[in-house]
Amino acid sequence: MEPYDGYFIIRCYGAGVFFARIKEHDKQNKVITLQNARKIHYWSGAAAVEQLAMEGVKHPGSCRITVEVPEMEVMEPIQIIPCAREAVECIKTIVAWKMQ
Repeated sequence: MEPYDGYFIIRCYGAGVFFARIKEHDKQNKVITLQNARKIHYWSGAAAVEQLAMEGVKHPGSCRITVEVPEMEVMEPIQIIPCAREAVECIKTIVAWKMQ
């Protein structure tokens, strides 16, 4: 499956779950460079990252998804799932979770 608009759900060992585009994946050193990245701190209305990548969430107002970072590196990706259109459109509408 091709990712819609280039977006993936990336789960990393010890770093959490991200919604982002992939710029580069250095498999030898286990480093992945993300673009337009948002960390998914908490989601509501998807059973697991697989459903999150296919459908997005059912309760967007209850989710905690951070501000977008233009580019960042994370280590040790364990799951990289291409996002379906429905998921991208859903996640992009979620207001950034941040401290005031």
